[in-house]
Amino acid sequence: MSESSLTGVAVSPGRASGPVVRVAEPLGEPAATPAPADPAAEAARIAPAAQAVAARLEKQAESATGEAATILITTAAMAADPALASQAEQLVKTQNLPAARAVHQAAEKFAEALAAAGGYMAERVRDIRDVRDRLVAELLGIAPPGVPELTSPSVLVARDLAPADTAGLDPAKVLALVTEEGGPTSHTAILARALGIPAVVAVRGLLVLDAAALAVDGDAGTVQVADPAAAVVTAAALGPVEWNGTGATADGHRVKVYGNVGSATDAQAAADAGAEGVGLFRTEFCYLDAPSEPSVEEQRKAYTAVLAPFRGKPVIVRTLDAGADKPLAFLSPEAEPNPALGVRGLRIAFDRPDVLDRQLEAIAGAAQDSGAEVSVMAPMVATAAEAAWFAERVRAAGIARAGVMIEIPAAALTAREILDVVDFVSVGTNDLAQYTFAADRQLGAVAKLNDPWQPGLLRLLRFIGDAAKATGKPAGVCGEAAADPRLALVLAGLGLTSLSMNAPAVRAVGASLSSATLAECETLAAAALAAADPAAARAATAR
Repeated sequence: MSESSLTGVAVSPGRASGPVVRVAEPLGEPAATPAPADPAAEAARIAPAAQAVAARLEKQAESATGEAATILITTAAMAADPALASQAEQLVKTQNLPAARAVHQAAEKFAEALAAAGGYMAERVRDIRDVRDRLVAELLGIAPPGVPELTSPSVLVARDLAPADTAGLDPAKVLALVTEEGGPTSHTAILARALGIPAVVAVRGLLVLDAAALAVDGDAGTVQVADPAAAVVTAAALGPVEWNGTGATADGHRVKVYGNVGSATDAQAAADAGAEGVGLFRTEFCYLDAPSEPSVEEQRKAYTAVLAPFRGKPVIVRTLDAGADKPLAFLSPEAEPNPALGVRGLRIAFDRPDVLDRQLEAIAGAAQDSGAEVSVMAPMVATAAEAAWFAERVRAAGIARAGVMIEIPAAALTAREILDVVDFVSVGTNDLAQYTFAADRQLGAVAKLNDPWQPGLLRLLRFIGDAAKATGKPAGVCGEAAADPRLALVLAGLGLTSLSMNAPAVRAVGASLSSATLAECETLAAAALAAADPAAARAATAR
């Protein structure tokens, strides 16, 4: 494209043009000098600064709703985390560092640990760095980085946006969001869709583009220099907003709309949004901060709290998704040169079946306690033999329905054989995309390859949909692809039977499904499959 036009990953539909407001760059690394004259007094400044930042975020949360409020409360909790303050205080006392530098170093250690955890946890690195910058600014007595006050409708341009910044946006003032970094699974993408703001992320070269005004196409993923004198134009393509709470096409074909959850707070948000159940319950929260394996009773209690809002409704629980890239001390993982392709997910259970069996016992107990209709699935399954091994252990634990995640291309290509030995499958499109395209989903430089509209990914999904039809068994999608209202129609047309997503997308996806018949969805799916690239796939399915 020309120097005045750039492309990125379209993550929230709609088109808008208007004047640019640039978000300030994150704070740089604070100086390690001069050393404090009184280290104890310097260390004592950290906890009050953390409380001040947390209080500010909590106040902001009071005027927010839904996912935005949840994100602000979560960010406030991270700011007030005594572990972060304690580590920073120790650095002041033991290394004679200024408080701001100590906070920066302590937070970076937390960020590195989250990045090493991979997947969903790695996506929280932006959160901890946002908290870090807010704490550093508080200690230095300067304004924190972030979105400036908008006096008129504008197009926001940034390297990336922190979740707390995105959560506080006013849709009446923000015409569109454009970022140089980020990807299709980022909080910017999730909340932009929830707020109805057109957005394009991973736009390489954005920050050096000299433009006073931009035209943003959140359908095609393009960003163009616009005439500042032109009238502001915005046209969100959000489709219907009303939904009756039942996931189905206009002619009654059922495509269930579920929520993705990883905590009791997430579960309540999904229930409040109208989710028909849970398509992905991530259980890692129960393990990540534990120095030793949680007992069966501890796990049972934690899982029950998450299941409680869905009494009498279906919940699919994913067993522990850990491994060398998500190190847990009690598993004693060996160092691996390429953890993403190593012993992770279900592969750990082959060596430590006792850990899996205890988790299954806890899940079975939580199902009884909560009254939810619980099914269980395993992550990182590659073959039908692995799926059969897992299903046998699930049924031995007294859980009626066993399924697996399809995140590996080999599993997609053998979905028929896998469905012969399990009750259902669920597609993790985030990981399936990164393994299909050999593109790290956390790396902005290759974010375009992880676009869920990639025809190569859609053609793998067709194999899975065909296998579901042939066996008469359910095949859902629980990756971020399910949160795109337009792509939801394509997925239904490919034969997927349920879609599971973060809470903000539930109603929009349910409403979108109800706007088209199954035959129309199948026509859209055929058009997307025939496209040469993501932009062409989006264009071919415009309605």
